[in-house]
Amino acid sequence: MSDPHQIVGQSPLRKEGKAKVLGRAQYVDDIELPGMWFGATVRSTIPRGRITSISFDPSIPWDEFTIVTAADIPGENTIVHITKDHPCLASTYVNHVAEPILLLAHSDRSVLPAAVDAVHITYEELPPVFTIEDSEAGKHIIWSGGEGEPPNTFKTYLMQKGDPRATESIFASADYVIEGEYSTGAQEQLYIENNGVIAEYDAEAGVTVRGSMQCPYYLVHALTLVFDLPEEKCRVIQTETGGAFGGKEDFPSVIGSHAALLAMKSGHPVKLCYDRAEDMAATTKRHPSRTRHRTAVSKEGKILAGEIDFAIDGGAYVTLSPVVLSRGTIHAPGPYHWPNLIVHAKAVATNIPPHGAFRGFGAPQSIFALERHMDKIAHTIGLSPEEFRRRNFLSTGDRTATGQLLSDPVDMQHMLNRALAESDYHAKRARFDEENPTSSIKRGVGLAAFFHGAGFTGSGERRLASEVAIDVDLQTARPRILVSSTEFGQGTNTILCQVAAQALGLPYDEVLIAQPDTHLVPNSGPTVASRTAMIVGKLVERASTQVLEKLRTEAGLPTPHTPEDFKRAVSRYGQQYDNLEVCLRYEAQGDIFWDDDHFCGDAYPAYAWAVYVAEVAVDTTTCSATVTNFHALQEVGRVLHPILAAGQVEGGVAQAIGYALYEKCIWDNGHLANNQMTNYIMPTSADLPPIHVSFEETPCIHGAFGAKGVGELPMDGPAPAILNAIEHATGIAFNHIPLLPEDIYERMSQSSNSGTEALSPAVAGPILSETTV
Repeated sequence: MSDPHQIVGQSPLRKEGKAKVLGRAQYVDDIELPGMWFGATVRSTIPRGRITSISFDPSIPWDEFTIVTAADIPGENTIVHITKDHPCLASTYVNHVAEPILLLAHSDRSVLPAAVDAVHITYEELPPVFTIEDSEAGKHIIWSGGEGEPPNTFKTYLMQKGDPRATESIFASADYVIEGEYSTGAQEQLYIENNGVIAEYDAEAGVTVRGSMQCPYYLVHALTLVFDLPEEKCRVIQTETGGAFGGKEDFPSVIGSHAALLAMKSGHPVKLCYDRAEDMAATTKRHPSRTRHRTAVSKEGKILAGEIDFAIDGGAYVTLSPVVLSRGTIHAPGPYHWPNLIVHAKAVATNIPPHGAFRGFGAPQSIFALERHMDKIAHTIGLSPEEFRRRNFLSTGDRTATGQLLSDPVDMQHMLNRALAESDYHAKRARFDEENPTSSIKRGVGLAAFFHGAGFTGSGERRLASEVAIDVDLQTARPRILVSSTEFGQGTNTILCQVAAQALGLPYDEVLIAQPDTHLVPNSGPTVASRTAMIVGKLVERASTQVLEKLRTEAGLPTPHTPEDFKRAVSRYGQQYDNLEVCLRYEAQGDIFWDDDHFCGDAYPAYAWAVYVAEVAVDTTTCSATVTNFHALQEVGRVLHPILAAGQVEGGVAQAIGYALYEKCIWDNGHLANNQMTNYIMPTSADLPPIHVSFEETPCIHGAFGAKGVGELPMDGPAPAILNAIEHATGIAFNHIPLLPEDIYERMSQSSNSGTEALSPAVAGPILSETTV
C-alpha cells in the first residue's frame, strides 16, 4: 500500500496558482499606497563622457516635482554587487548609454515622460569601447583594472589540470591538434513583468521597498550603503513576481535604491516601474562571449590536452561578472576527461550597459563552444559525434577538470544510449543523409552532452551560511516555512511545501510558506544557481525533522505519527511554551573543499547531467532554420514535482532556442536599437517544436529527498545541439549565435568547392603533427 502522505514525487497544485488564475495575485503595479507618487529616470544618451552641465527647460513647472541627484544620496553613491564601482547615480562621468543621472517624482504619472525629455544634459564625449577585441586592444582604457588585473579587465581566472609544463610537448606529439573559435551574443531576459518597485521612507523606521525581485537581501545590502542605515532599518518585501531568469537578481538594487531616494526627498511613497522599452534598454542581459579551443587528440579518439581561452563582455560595470565568469570557466571542459588542461578566462569592460545574471550564469556560453568543438574534433578525426564523446566521457570515480572526485554514480554512456534511442537518432540521421541531396529543405539531427553544477560555486555556500526557519502555529498546528527564497514562476513555494509536508508527515495543504519579507524571514541566500530545491530544500527538510524531534521530546509525539497526533502534540507543547520555531543554518559537508586561490577542488556539491538531441530543417530558399523536434534527457537527482520539473525544462529549451536562432541585441553606438518586442524577435509557440522531456533519477545526499538543480540545465544544451544539427543538415559549420537567416544566407552564398572547413574562417584545424606526417 502506498504511503498516503507521500507528496514528494507527486504533482500537487501550485501554492500560489489559484490566486494567479483568479486574478487576485497582486503584482507591484497593481498596488497603490495612500499619497503615492510616481518616479522616472533621466539617463545618459551617450556611451562614454563627462557631464558638463544639466539644465531644466522652463516650460515645465519644476516646483511640482521632486528632483534627486547624486548630491542627495545620504550614504555612499554606489550600487554594491561584488565591488563598489557602480554609481547609484552618475555625477561626473557616464560609462554607458541609459546610465541613470537624475530622478524625478510627481503625483501625476502622465506628466513624467515630458519632464524627462525637458532635462537637458551636455557632455564632453570620450571614445567608447564596444567589443571584447577593442577592450583587449587597450587603445582606450575605460577600466583601470581590479587588484592584480590588467587594464579593461574586471576579473581573470586560470584553471589547470595535469602538468602545464608538459602541455606543449603533448601538443607537439599529438596525432591531431584541432582549433576553433566560437562566440555568443547578448540575450534579453524578457520576463513577462517589467522591473518595478514601491518605496517608502520614514525618518525613524527607515526604508521599506516592496517589488518584483529574486533576492530581497541583495537589496537590503544595497540600501544600507546608499542610505547609511543599519540593516534593521532597511526592509524589503517581495511582491508577486512575473518572471526573472536572473534579470531581477542584481538589478532591483538599482531601481529599489532610486525609488527609495525619491521617497525620502518627496515625503511620499514612490512607485517606479519601467515600461518595456526602458526595461530592455537599461537593464542587464546575458554576457556575450568568445571562446577559443585548442585540443590535442590521439588517433584513437582520446583527448590528450586542451587549451581554452574564455572571454566575456561584462559591460560598463563589474556587477556579477566574476561569478558568471567563474561558472562559465568551470563548465568549459564539460563532462569529459582532460588529462591536461589549461583554461584562461577573463571578463572585460566595454561601454555597453552592464551585463548580469541570466539563467545558466556563463555555462551556456562556454558549453556552446565546447559542444560545437566536440563535433569539429569528431569530424576531423573521422569519428561520429556520438563515438568521440563516448571515448572521453567522465564516469564514476573520475575527476573533473577542477580535480573533483565524482563519487556519486555517473553514467553518461547510458544517458547517451537512452537519448539516442528515444529520439530515433540513428535512423533519422541516415534518412536525412539520403533525402537531403535532392531536397531544398535540408534536415539534420545533432546532440549535446553536458553537466551543470547545483548550488553556489566553490566555497560560496559555505560563505553564504544560509538560514531557514519553520514555525508552527500553536493554535492551528499549521507549520509555516520562513525563507527568503522567492517564487517567480519556477515553483519555489510548491516544492518547499512538498519537502516540509513529506518530512513532517503532514498533508501538503496544511503547510504554509511566508511572503519573503526581510523583517520576517531569515537570509536563505539568493534564489539563483539551481540552489533552491537542493540547498534550501535540504535545510527545510532538516528543520522539519528537528520540529518533529522537539515535539517527540517535549510533547510526546509518537513514532510514527498521524496528522491528528501532530495536532495533539502541538497543543501539549503550547501548554508549556510560547512558540514553536526551529531555525537552521547551512553547514558545509565535511568532504567538500574548494581552493579559491588556485581555482580547483570541489566546485559544487553535485552535478546534474544531460544529453539533448535536436532536429532541424533548413530552408535553402529562405535560409531560415527551424527546430522541428527536441528531446531533453537529464539526470537531476530526485524529481520533486514532475509537472513543474518538466515545465522548467520545456521553458528553458524554448528560451535556448531563442538564444540560438532568434534573439539578437542590435547595438548602435551603445544604444540597444531593438528595445521593443516588435523588433527584438523571440520565438512564439508557433516557432517551437515538440519538446520531449525525460528524467533519470539518482538521488543525491546533498539535496532535499535527493533533489538536485533543474532550472538552469535546459539553457545549456539546446544551442550547440541545434547548430550541430544545422551542420549535419547543410554541411556548414556555424560557430556563432544567434544564427539568423541572413547569417545562413551569407555563408551559403559563398563560393566554395572544398566543404565545411573552407567556409569556416574562424577554425584552423586539423593540424597534423610532424610525428604523423
